[in-house]
Amino acid sequence: MRSLKLGVIGIDHRHIFGQLEKMLAMGCTCKGWWTEGEPQPAQGFVERFADIPRVANRQTLLDDPEIDMILIADVPVRRATRAIEAMRAGKDVMTDKPGCTTLQQLDMIRQCVADTGRIWSIDFSERFEVPAVTKAAELIANGCIGTVVQTTGLGPHRLNRATRPDWFFNEASYGGILADIASHQVDQFMFFTGAKDAEIVASSVGNFANPGDVGLQDFGEIMLRSDRAQGYIRVDWYTPDGLPTWGDGRLTILGTEGTIELRKYVDVAGRDGTDHVFLVNADTCEYIDASDAPLPYFKQLIDDVNNRTETAMSQAHCFKVMELSLRAQAQAVRLGALA
Repeated sequence: MRSLKLGVIGIDHRHIFGQLEKMLAMGCTCKGWWTEGEPQPAQGFVERFADIPRVANRQTLLDDPEIDMILIADVPVRRATRAIEAMRAGKDVMTDKPGCTTLQQLDMIRQCVADTGRIWSIDFSERFEVPAVTKAAELIANGCIGTVVQTTGLGPHRLNRATRPDWFFNEASYGGILADIASHQVDQFMFFTGAKDAEIVASSVGNFANPGDVGLQDFGEIMLRSDRAQGYIRVDWYTPDGLPTWGDGRLTILGTEGTIELRKYVDVAGRDGTDHVFLVNADTCEYIDASDAPLPYFKQLIDDVNNRTETAMSQAHCFKVMELSLRAQAQAVRLGALA
């Protein structure tokens, strides 16, 4: 496996830490980083990656013929523009979610990928950086719960108001709660059910706890359906300070012969650590510690860059997840202070 040379453009979201750390752990090297201004994650970025130089102009990274891939965690509304300019400069792209904030931006990205043949990949960290998800996929592949017919994905988050930049409270900047957070759960629905397409049966967004922040959506939900499965998604910014982590993310996968529940980041009043998996079928009712399961996305993505393949995630899947998330956002009923 030939390791890649990377550049980083935009560090406005802390997800860039996981994006870059996981790629460096696979043997990649980063030649430099650029961001606009001094966003809140900058200090932590410098502390973690002190040996990587900051460049004064992002064009320096785009023009460097040695750089294979650009990692992006800019303000969400700018991610499409950053990705397109990177792909047109001959670079593949790994971007934080949401990869874009409007359907028009998505159309532009689709056209750019078609024109350039570059890879546009979104690091859906709630799947790609969670060992429990790898274990669940293994159990399903082994037939442990039969055919998957429904998923319930919960994505609660802590608001952490004091650390949030202005763009976090501007719907046009972050794209809305369903385009942003719920894209994780849409990705998992499509992945675990094997769906290639789906319809948005219903969706809503609301502001129930922060009426003074007119641009903030602190609640969202989606009901979706494909030709083979159903899904329900709920996301919010209500995680209380008493929880020892940023959110009690859960996924329940219903099969015709059993169920799997993932408690990804915490087992409330239960076991220590992360990546808790519960399997129930005709033969067992068991707990599985999945914390040592592998995270294949990053190695597979490196292989895809080298071999021009689609093993980490198909481009069609990546496009479809963002399309469905954006459509759910666009048609959502607006509740609470948003009504």
